[in-house]
Amino acid sequence: MSKDKDRAIVVKRVAPKKGNHHGGAWKLAYADFMTAMMAFFLLMWLLSSASTVQLKGIADYFNQPLKVTLWGGDRSAQDSSIINGGGRDISTDQQGVTRTTDGSITRAEHTVAHNDDDSSKQSQGELERREQVRLHDLQVKLMAAIEANPVLRQFKQQIRIDSTLTGLRIEIVDSQKRPMFATAKDVVEPYMRDILREIGHTLNDVPNRIIVQGHTDAAQYAGGEKGYSNWELSADRANASRRELIGGGMDEAKVMRVLGLASTQNLNKADPMDPENRRISIIVLNKKSEDALDHDDSTTTTLSDDAAGSKPLLQKIGQPATVAPKLPAAAPAAQ
Repeated sequence: MSKDKDRAIVVKRVAPKKGNHHGGAWKLAYADFMTAMMAFFLLMWLLSSASTVQLKGIADYFNQPLKVTLWGGDRSAQDSSIINGGGRDISTDQQGVTRTTDGSITRAEHTVAHNDDDSSKQSQGELERREQVRLHDLQVKLMAAIEANPVLRQFKQQIRIDSTLTGLRIEIVDSQKRPMFATAKDVVEPYMRDILREIGHTLNDVPNRIIVQGHTDAAQYAGGEKGYSNWELSADRANASRRELIGGGMDEAKVMRVLGLASTQNLNKADPMDPENRRISIIVLNKKSEDALDHDDSTTTTLSDDAAGSKPLLQKIGQPATVAPKLPAAAPAAQ
């Protein structure tokens, strides 16, 4: 018993077993993911910077067999601008430029006319889009100029700017308290002069030409339509506005028409005497409307003086008249 008491007691403590290290496999997976994302973004950047012609060349490359691409064949030239044994050169935007399998570059002739039509339509659409942006910028600039000028800001309720099918329309309407012109005259009031000159200065920022229109209400002169009437008054006021636009710095060659419309186009059709019907309209023409007016000017017509009606009433100036042969006299009717 004494020996057992003297024997030392040893307590063995075992530390808990730690788990094995899981390694760096996740790092490899993460690196692969980042590489794939970088490649994806590079691809998207290249596609966004490529032109339509280059994108079509890439699509044609993947749509034909690899053997035909490398060594040429009948199926490598389905497009009218690609020759056998090669494909469109995607390194250039020029139509019809092709690169053959030996590395030489040739130019193929176009055989399909609708390709040129499509490209012209695309370019026309792009021009129209740019013009819309330019007119919108003009509208924003005019509104900002009115807000920045303390004199014009108090009259901004009388200035209306909107887009129409013919272009950008700027209207300055009259008010019972703030008339634009002297009563029944074409004398421009001082505040109206400031508005027109500010607009004229801003119109030089766009190459578009303009039309100036004068409008009146339905109030008649004492002499009626026989003497000086609303037709003359609206035309005189439109012309006075044109002078103020030019006085503000606008190029005089930008004016394409000056029209007096009297009370034929009232804003308030329910009340022809409404002061708002008295207004000046400045229409900044888009390219399509400007070309249409130019075309009308170049195709002037005149009335024929042939009372018999044997030839068209409208005849272009400069064309020789065709004289109809005389018909034999009609036989007397039977009794």
